[in-house]
Amino acid sequence: MAVVKATNSDIDLLARLLRAEAEGEGEKGMMLVGNVGINRIRANCSDFKGLRTIPQMVYQPHAFEATTKGYFYQRARDTERRLARRSIKGEWQWPARYSLWYFRPPGNCPPTWYDQPLVDRFKLHCFYQPTAEECVNVYNTF
Repeated sequence: MAVVKATNSDIDLLARLLRAEAEGEGEKGMMLVGNVGINRIRANCSDFKGLRTIPQMVYQPHAFEATTKGYFYQRARDTERRLARRSIKGEWQWPARYSLWYFRPPGNCPPTWYDQPLVDRFKLHCFYQPTAEECVNVYNTF
């Protein structure tokens, strides 16, 4: 069962985002990007209030570098579609299980990002999650 609604077009869009944001970090890296995206839809807190769909999440202004820097043009492949479906169904992986933010710093991960504590790093990306008091929806299970 999906944790967010998704059409085939939404799956392709999320798959393109996974590829553009984290193709170089392998399947787990792309899955982590999917986790963060789905968390943003579920969260309804912080900068993500009112996001209800995958297109709203993907095209939220300033949310993903891939959509603004010109490398969000590649088509979805079967690998990324499979990972997108897994994210949509609620399969989470650490360190993105509750994360709303990730980014790729030039050096070490800062201890906080947008006032959220560092969870961990996977390859080149650092992941940050809110507290339950800040964003209870991220911690709700289905």
